[in-house]
Amino acid sequence: MLDVIIVGGSYAGMAGALQLARARRHVLIIDSGKPRNRFAARAHGVLAEDGRSPAEITAIAQAQLLAYPTVTWQKASAVSATREEGVFTVYTDIGTRFQSRRLLLATGIRDELPAISGLQERWGRSVFHCPYCHGYELGQARLGVIASNEHSFHQALLVPEWGETTFFLNAQFEPDAEQHSLLDARNVRVEKAAIECVKDKATVRLVDGREFEFAGLFVAPNTTAVHPLADELGCEYTETPFGGPVIETDVFKQTSVSGLFACGDAAHAPGALSFAVADGMMAGLGIHHSLIPELN
Repeated sequence: MLDVIIVGGSYAGMAGALQLARARRHVLIIDSGKPRNRFAARAHGVLAEDGRSPAEITAIAQAQLLAYPTVTWQKASAVSATREEGVFTVYTDIGTRFQSRRLLLATGIRDELPAISGLQERWGRSVFHCPYCHGYELGQARLGVIASNEHSFHQALLVPEWGETTFFLNAQFEPDAEQHSLLDARNVRVEKAAIECVKDKATVRLVDGREFEFAGLFVAPNTTAVHPLADELGCEYTETPFGGPVIETDVFKQTSVSGLFACGDAAHAPGALSFAVADGMMAGLGIHHSLIPELN
């Protein structure tokens, strides 16, 4: 029987696996190869990796991790899981079945963008969610923020650090008087007309025919879980101000289900590569401690 199964082999999952591998625990990673940031050409704001492609960072990390003899990798999607008498059984879409003493969910989340023509096609290229990750490269040019939820107001206040900003409400958010004052203080232009589409690099066309050309656009997506393992196993959730709930965990990343841990974007908001690595490391430490009876 394995010590740990990790569902999700992106940054959080691999960071957790690394700590466990260095403790010589037997770890299996199950991953479908579709990380959340696969749409981005470059990862920025990551210490020692600034500007490197996410795929390259992933490949380097995976190669280093698989050099440990107690780590194995299954390219598949985990479709179901059970817990009986402290043992987790995980089933995959390719018919494989694995058992372990601990289970770590590093399954990430799915971004749901507003239903605006042209937006999804530009996601990660000229439409972004995080100005810390992508704002610097836009060169202090004109930028747009498209409202999708209440967090969009915070985003509209933040983005002017990286360029002159227009906030498109698009019938998704209506600032009150105090919020309008704050936007005015940040020199944010507010545009109420609905958006027809996004075209060219990052041009917003409104239903009234007006067009606004930008160097880049920012949108705070709503988020959902990638798949229902957490629900199936009975995890509790906690609400966040960042567009969706996350799996509730304690400081060592254990969920409300004994022996079940969660990390990364699925269990921590806001999401960023560095946050995911730190969260995964904490989960790896927490899991290892839980496997040592004298520490519990």
